[in-house]
Amino acid sequence: MRPGLLAAALLGIGACAGAVAAGADTPWRTLPGGEFASVLRYEDTGGKVTLPGFALQQRPVTNADYLAFVRKHPRWQRGKAPVVFAESRYLEHWAGPTTLGANALPDQPVVMVSWFAAQAYCESIDARLPTWSEWEYAAAADETRADARSDPAWRERILAWYSVPSGRPLPAVGQSAPDVHGVQDLHGLVWEWVEDHSAMLVSADNREQGDPDEMRFCGAGALSMDDRENYAVLMRVAMLSALEGDDTTKNLGFRCARDLPGGKP
Repeated sequence: MRPGLLAAALLGIGACAGAVAAGADTPWRTLPGGEFASVLRYEDTGGKVTLPGFALQQRPVTNADYLAFVRKHPRWQRGKAPVVFAESRYLEHWAGPTTLGANALPDQPVVMVSWFAAQAYCESIDARLPTWSEWEYAAAADETRADARSDPAWRERILAWYSVPSGRPLPAVGQSAPDVHGVQDLHGLVWEWVEDHSAMLVSADNREQGDPDEMRFCGAGALSMDDRENYAVLMRVAMLSALEGDDTTKNLGFRCARDLPGGKP
């Protein structure tokens, strides 16, 4: 059984079930899609990725959103979710299984959630986690351009986030300026789960390229960094590729995506 279906089974609903209250009022933004150059050089495309249009939540899922979800679906409360889906640190900063407390304010992004939990949340609102390509495409934008990655000033602004100590309290979501698509907080707030994180296997050593052992994720592997100047994205790919589906961290949250009529990515 695929991990996403396992999460849906534990949730008690199908992946295509109707939306529930949790996250139902979160704004969505439509991204047009198209061809773009990924920083990951895929063996079959040479780094060129073509995406159909898709919808993405404007902001990351908050503690308040996730609290509504676990109240609706007690199986995902802390202490009830099986450890195979969420390790022991899952939501440990909350005051209780259904209580936020001073360390998890309602408008802060939810963190300490596993991939399985994030995917189950998205499925509960008739959505899914974005793929890496969708996230990368969205995150390339700034306030006026769909792809600002060639601008050194843009890169410096993104890298500045990585120099900030991670122990500080998380800001509330929605404080950054919306990008050209109307999306916020793709940089500078938290890292974010993606649907295909386990297929993102990256090596910085050119001698390893083409090694069959590097393709052990059924043909979806991200093979090498094509744009090595983009250190911020390299850091994100390295982190995501190293995680297991049950892992949680204090700076990793998520947002959901939806397909638009006309096909799936």
